[in-house]
Amino acid sequence: MDKSLHTYNALKQLKQSLTEFMMMYKFALDEIETRMSILQEEFELLHEYSPIEHIKTRLKSPESIFDKVMRKKLNANLASIKTHIQDIAGLRITCSFISDIYKLEEMLRQQTDMKVLEVKDYIKTPKENGYRSLHLIVEVPVYTSQKRENVCVEIQIRTIAMDFWASLEHKIFYKYEKSIPVHLTNELAIAAQTAAELDAKMENLQVEVQEVKEQQLTKTDSKWQQLQMNNQSFAIPQKLLEQLQDLSDS
Repeated sequence: MDKSLHTYNALKQLKQSLTEFMMMYKFALDEIETRMSILQEEFELLHEYSPIEHIKTRLKSPESIFDKVMRKKLNANLASIKTHIQDIAGLRITCSFISDIYKLEEMLRQQTDMKVLEVKDYIKTPKENGYRSLHLIVEVPVYTSQKRENVCVEIQIRTIAMDFWASLEHKIFYKYEKSIPVHLTNELAIAAQTAAELDAKMENLQVEVQEVKEQQLTKTDSKWQQLQMNNQSFAIPQKLLEQLQDLSDS
């Protein structure tokens, strides 16, 4: 066989293997993002509130993966990479309140076909620099036309305040080429504590607002006669409500 043709075929096969490898992580992100969107809509429809404010996904580039392989001194083959690098696919969920974070963790654990492999709680035990977030490594099934494969995804769940702090710290970290001046490190630590205090205050306010809201609701409120679904509003007949109430009371 012509040597150039052999090289071409080998490169073609290598690219196909790498494409399939990365494709599974992309599909795993799609799968979890869909599940999170369903949970978000469920809460909005049933509770007029959602613990999820924002969802962002990230897929490491082959270059970034290879850099990590070199740093960790791993074998540069796809099987080894899949086993030892569990953050190729990443999903970040932003919540309003700390209690929302743990609600989401519990909801994820209840999905029986998804396995939580590892939890790092940097909220209860923040990093030395003040970083706070809940990190989960989960394994999610991905189905293609040829197979079913369990794929690891890293999920980070944090409040808006935590996310703002982490974003600022990240920018400063790389601006100073990973060597932040001491005075900025101290300022970031103070800001992290301020953000934690803000989260605690907002949590207390949320509890008080919810209590007032529940006290104000009555059975005769017109909202009980409207059903919102798929960007449409449907009137619920009063007799249907009465019959359903009778059934629930019997």
